[in-house]
Amino acid sequence: MSFKNNIIVGFMLFAMFFGAGNLIFPPGLGFDSGQYFWMAIIGFVITGVGLPLIGVIAGSISKDGYRESLKVVHPIFAIIFMVIIYLAIGPFFAIPRTATTAYEMAMVPFINGTGWVSLLIFTLVFFGIVFALSYNPSRMVDNIGRFLTPVLLVTIIALIVKAITMYIGNDSGAAAESFDSTSPFSVGFTEGYLTMDAIAAIAFSVIVLNSIRSLGVTKRKDLLIETIKSASIAAFLLGVIYISLGWIGNHVSPSVSQPEDQNLGTFLLTFVAEDSFGQFGTILLGVIVAVACLTTATGLVVAVSEYFNSILPKISYETFVIIFTLISLVLANQGLTQVIQTSVPVLSIIYPIAMASVALLFLTYFIPSPRLSFQIPIYLIIVTSILAVVHRNGWFDFGWIENMPLFQSSFEWIPVMVIGYIVGYLIGMKQERVKYS
Repeated sequence: MSFKNNIIVGFMLFAMFFGAGNLIFPPGLGFDSGQYFWMAIIGFVITGVGLPLIGVIAGSISKDGYRESLKVVHPIFAIIFMVIIYLAIGPFFAIPRTATTAYEMAMVPFINGTGWVSLLIFTLVFFGIVFALSYNPSRMVDNIGRFLTPVLLVTIIALIVKAITMYIGNDSGAAAESFDSTSPFSVGFTEGYLTMDAIAAIAFSVIVLNSIRSLGVTKRKDLLIETIKSASIAAFLLGVIYISLGWIGNHVSPSVSQPEDQNLGTFLLTFVAEDSFGQFGTILLGVIVAVACLTTATGLVVAVSEYFNSILPKISYETFVIIFTLISLVLANQGLTQVIQTSVPVLSIIYPIAMASVALLFLTYFIPSPRLSFQIPIYLIIVTSILAVVHRNGWFDFGWIENMPLFQSSFEWIPVMVIGYIVGYLIGMKQERVKYS
């Protein structure tokens, strides 16, 4: 495959992950982390950029992607985990977040405060358009997306360049009182969960595979190599943008107070846009983000509805569109802050399972291993992640879990994965080795 085609696929992959909703997290992290910025942003980039692209690469191990490869654990696990992932990147978290992000960036700067009435009216209009576009999907949404992604990218780059020249002389602010200065890396790492791109990579990796195959690459080894090349291009672009936005958040000193009900990231981006380009900057950024969120939400409704229709064909695609649009509408009216807060514990359970699955896919691909060496660590991580989240949120006291290695850094699942793999390998030493088709 030529380098030109690598660039084409790389930009396609970049566009898949470059959601307008993700732009709000790096500035907020930069602002809160203060003097601990670099450790925090490195952790964020690993989960917000590195893991999604590694996830895409791991998807090329099996010709049918994760739907097939996760059957190594168990066919039922493969279905349940994929369902959970589609619900997370769909109606439960990602789709409502697109609406609330659009509201806070396109509406809040131009009205006096926030309120449930204005949010309800906005989301009714927003999801009315999403429903109309999703009910009869066509090339129109794809074409709008192809136009908006470059425009959003150019706008963000212009904002970044202007803001850096304005704030280059500013020192980092002090870390927020709520920021855990003892573990800045793990704070950034877990903050990267909120992008949801690592789990989205599991759902969408087959799209990248099909794109590379359509360019004449068919051998498994070549698919892996070309996926790595294309993913590296997307990773570079995403990394530069996230680090730059985080740096801006770390050096900006807002001259106005953050509205109580507004998300920190949206507040900072809106302030920087106005500080850089005046009222025009606020309007331009708000409109572009709103329309980008609209097309992202439509694409997600279509993708999730098509997936559920494929596993439950007796229920029509149109019915799923109605169901998922209504669920997203209801959840969006919690507001952006509540949507994010609700997603944190769920993502804290899903992410270790997803990261372990990707790691074990690579490991069992390059090191012939018995099925148990994949199954045992995944089952143990499911239990460990649930118990850890329950304990951290104070829902039930499992004091013993704090004695687990790396618990304080939220990486307790790593020793569990290593030990589980070794135990599974030893127990299943005489079993047939895992093979990926």
